[in-house]
Amino acid sequence: MKKRLSSILRSMVIGGLVATGVARVLILLTASPVPDPASGRTEPSLFAPIISSNWDYITPVQAWLLIVLLAVTLICVAGWPIAAWLERRANPGGNRLRPNLDR
Repeated sequence: MKKRLSSILRSMVIGGLVATGVARVLILLTASPVPDPASGRTEPSLFAPIISSNWDYITPVQAWLLIVLLAVTLICVAGWPIAAWLERRANPGGNRLRPNLDR
């Protein structure tokens, strides 16, 4: 059975969101390896306000990785409803929920 383009794009959107979230978490967890001079502990970067307001903790490679992941995901988000609309327009009277069982 051939997969529809809108179904493929939907899977890519979900996968892109998951991949972007995982990349963001991995970047944030590795962002602050230097202990805080005041407390002597390494504060989790997710809760560090200095890291949240300052982008110096992220390397250019990590920034480009996030940019590419987000760009691909956003392109798929934009293409998904367009593909679904074109598929519905191509088959206006057909049953979209299940295949024709009369054949």
